[in-house]
Amino acid sequence: MKGLIPGVNFVEWCKLIGRKPNYALWLLFPIVNIFIYCGMAVDLVRSFDKLKFRHSAAAVLYAPAIFTKIALSKKDKYVSPILPREADYHNQMQEAIKSNKPRQLEKLVKSNPYKKSTVREWTEAIVFAVFAAAFIRMFLIEAYKIPTPSMEGSLLVGDFLFVSKAHYGIRTPMTIAMFPLLHNTIPVLGTESYLEKPSLPYFRLPALEKIDRNEPIVFNWPVGDSVYLTPERSYAAFQVKGNPNFKNLKLITRPIDKEDHYIKRCIAIAGDSLEVRNRQVYINGQPAVNPKHLLYTYYVNSANPISAEWLKDQDIDDKDHPYNIPFIYTLQQSQVDALQKMEGVIVQPLSPEQALDTFNKYTRQNIPHGDLYPHDAAHFGKWTIDNYGPIYIPKKGATVQLTPETIALYRRVIDVYEGNDYKEENGQYIINGQPATSYTFKLDYYWAMGDNRHNSEDSRVWGFVPETHIVGKPLFIWFSTKDGNMSNGINWSRIFTSAYKMD
Repeated sequence: MKGLIPGVNFVEWCKLIGRKPNYALWLLFPIVNIFIYCGMAVDLVRSFDKLKFRHSAAAVLYAPAIFTKIALSKKDKYVSPILPREADYHNQMQEAIKSNKPRQLEKLVKSNPYKKSTVREWTEAIVFAVFAAAFIRMFLIEAYKIPTPSMEGSLLVGDFLFVSKAHYGIRTPMTIAMFPLLHNTIPVLGTESYLEKPSLPYFRLPALEKIDRNEPIVFNWPVGDSVYLTPERSYAAFQVKGNPNFKNLKLITRPIDKEDHYIKRCIAIAGDSLEVRNRQVYINGQPAVNPKHLLYTYYVNSANPISAEWLKDQDIDDKDHPYNIPFIYTLQQSQVDALQKMEGVIVQPLSPEQALDTFNKYTRQNIPHGDLYPHDAAHFGKWTIDNYGPIYIPKKGATVQLTPETIALYRRVIDVYEGNDYKEENGQYIINGQPATSYTFKLDYYWAMGDNRHNSEDSRVWGFVPETHIVGKPLFIWFSTKDGNMSNGINWSRIFTSAYKMD
């Protein structure tokens, strides 16, 4: 009967394997309790003299099943606590060594029931190493590489980051059937590395700190639940709608924790009102603090050729040409100031829309402008990358009145992120089967933007980042290659530098 009483059953478990009863207190500590539980499970089956590798593996992987099998078996008998037995056998061997009794020692060694073969030792070591690495990666710290220039010039292509998953609260796994140490695809094969079912609900342990404005955050791409996968990147379903190049690709659905990882700067937090006016971000009506190395697009007209050496000294090179047009540059303010000091040089700001129009004219193409969130031209058709909003960032417990404008902004929040049954019928908004004129948010949300403001696919394109999608806080850069290519050299000055400072 004691086995049916929560808490008491773990105390009795400790007694069965030879542990002190208070050892069960370790099971109250998150994360640590996983290792404690696995060790207790292995020791329990060993207390039934099931000492082979397959028994230990089954105890870890199928603990309830193997315990039930042992309980129902007429052959399996409980012997005694394994840990005192094993310790006693070890003491006998040590005593034979001290007493200089080689024959007794040889006999003990040969008949040692606890001895493991070399193959088993290596197998267990490898399994433990993979398990420990997967555990650390899943719960504590994970390494990421910056693949795109959306955060330049703060975080560069080729930077390798360590990201803490504990700072904003450890998010427990939702997808549990997966290949260890892989995120969402299997290299070479290009197939998904997990099964969507079985799955666990969203849960997050208490945070060490709150997300602050202007800090970089790592998160799962909010619109990455339905994607078309190409060798270059994933595309959300809305991004390729009507594009014939994607008609033969399969639409892939992904759970939250298997959506692609993004890193951007958290510009606004839950409850903020955000607006972009002539490139400057305003939060709650006040100008936001800008990172020192913000990048924008400029038209540079020079009466005389600018020397390659001078451009190199200013850290301006070919990669700073959007669309590969030689007279359009992506620059930070210090570079703009340096160019403007040169005689015969004119520097004019360009919006991304103007840059694309210039590219179309320059190349005689007709690439359309990108569609901005909330993808509702009727109500928000005048919004642009540089003049965007105002828009309210949803906060848990806040209520918004439902209108055609607010529905456009928060439809995905209500329907997808917060899991309601939403539809529109006869001019009414139906939420979970009931007509609604207002909605109260269940989660906190964030607004993320890249420091390379004209070359960043961010919240201005796909909207809010729900708290459920937050992965962690970048800590520091532990390695960095030039332009993301080892053959170009190493950025030694960036190694072990902060990943979240503003300057």
